[in-house]
Amino acid sequence: MSTTTLPRPPHLRAPEPDASGQHPEACLDTPQVASPTPERRISLGGLVVYLFLGAFFGVVLVKSEVASWFRIQEMFRFDSVHMYGVIGSALAVAALSLYFIRRVGAKTFGGKPITIDQKAWGPSRLPGARYWIGGTLFGLGWGLLGACPGPMFALLGTGLSVIVVALLSAMAGTWAYAALRDRLPH
Repeated sequence: MSTTTLPRPPHLRAPEPDASGQHPEACLDTPQVASPTPERRISLGGLVVYLFLGAFFGVVLVKSEVASWFRIQEMFRFDSVHMYGVIGSALAVAALSLYFIRRVGAKTFGGKPITIDQKAWGPSRLPGARYWIGGTLFGLGWGLLGACPGPMFALLGTGLSVIVVALLSAMAGTWAYAALRDRLPH
């Protein structure tokens, strides 16, 4: 009995070794998924800080009712301005934070300058199609489920165990995207 191995998509194949013989990590096509280089590794203390920041963010999501299925339904039905106020506040804070980061030349914990690249519109015939198509799909999923990825973890933290189904489904969708990525239009 013979077995057949399917070829791996190019972004999942191990790259060729560099001049020093080291094998860089695969899937380095975007800065968001780049593996940490030795200079960028996070210490245990840094992980603890991130853990507390994430837990604090989860508490804020729950207390502000951003993770509430009813608030999200109100937003999509235009019955309340609560979520629009939260989203508008988040946009204002993000804009001011980005302005501050650029203005003072802020650096990472590792001492590297923080750079924020311009968004690429992509090679599509429709400008920005990757953003508005992806945003539309994200919004549809958000409306159907009543939660987006961040609040799913916050809801799990509140003891809402049924959200595990949504988390597993989100992970399956992420895996499916990775498997089909090279066959999808970008």
